Amino acid sequence: MSSGTRIVICGGGAIGAAIAYFTSRRGAPTTVIERHAVAGAASGKSGGFLALDWCRGSSLDRLARRSFELHAELSAELGDPWGYRRLTTYGGYAVEDDIAHAAGGRPWLARGVAITSRLGSPETTALVEPRAFTTGLMRAAEAHGALARRGTVVDLVRRSSGAACGVALASGEIVEGDAVVIAMGPWSILMARWLPLPAVFGYKGHSLVFETGGTIPAEALFLEYREASGEILSPEVFPRADGSTWVCAISTLEPVPVDPADVAPDQGAHARIEALCRNISPALAAAPIKARQACFRPVTADGLPLMGSVSGVDGAYVATGHSVWGMLNAPATGEAMSELILDGAARRVDLAPFAPGRLPPLDPAHLRGDSG
Repeated sequence: MSSGTRIVICGGGAIGAAIAYFTSRRGAPTTVIERHAVAGAASGKSGGFLALDWCRGSSLDRLARRSFELHAELSAELGDPWGYRRLTTYGGYAVEDDIAHAAGGRPWLARGVAITSRLGSPETTALVEPRAFTTGLMRAAEAHGALARRGTVVDLVRRSSGAACGVALASGEIVEGDAVVIAMGPWSILMARWLPLPAVFGYKGHSLVFETGGTIPAEALFLEYREASGEILSPEVFPRADGSTWVCAISTLEPVPVDPADVAPDQGAHARIEALCRNISPALAAAPIKARQACFRPVTADGLPLMGSVSGVDGAYVATGHSVWGMLNAPATGEAMSELILDGAARRVDLAPFAPGRLPPLDPAHLRGDSG
């Protein structure tokens, strides 16, 4: 396809915004259709943590390394509207209500928190504010001519040959395109009614955002935390450049509501995270909470994203299932998908491990509800 290829992207999260940025930058007329809001789901509520080499030894390694590089480049090129921040990253453990002094702690942590390792340096770990990153990329795409539209996709429109040539919206409107990309996170599963797509599940995460100001330095933290009940949680603490600190600890695998606006937290999840935070850090204990959040990350049966053309349907593509690494891998995904669509192949990342056809397509009879 040429740079004049009309591209329709279904989904306004980080993956959709990144694809839109790279396709529009090359002059391809690009339309992004989002049902709820740009960055309205996980792309606005995730941690935004970036790591250069944490995927080493896996099929994701090259994608992650290229994306980590692109994050730095995009921040510099676009004026850093999303608070790109290099971090030192630590690992450790804590036990609820244990006030015994732990060796190797950090000044902003309670004395019962033991730091056992340094997991990353400012050269290998970083952070972005995810909502600002996603909306910033979308604005950059719009500056190159991309269009962001509100609408609910209810069908794939095909030519007589069976090739994709656009999508139908709930309003009855047809949005035409030479290429259609499904980038709807866990809601991509709804398109299995019209495309042979593998299952995409929703992994629900809960988080709190504290207003910490300058009380926590540029230090990310991954802990193993034992509650008084004996249950083990794995909190992650990410202090952002804007003076807020994001903390998560509780995730569950459960059905995804048809409408992203209906995502709600599990009962008691936020209270448990708040109690944990008050226990591990005086800085968090003193900070007001500015947001209580829940979102679904998209995951696949084998843990790898779906990235590539859809088998048997010319002009149809998918990019989803990035799990906890969606924010990290969005830039390289956008670059690779733009190359695949416009040049016929990705140049910098091998997409073969992520080919949708590696997994069996979902039987549409297993879908519940409707996409309208």
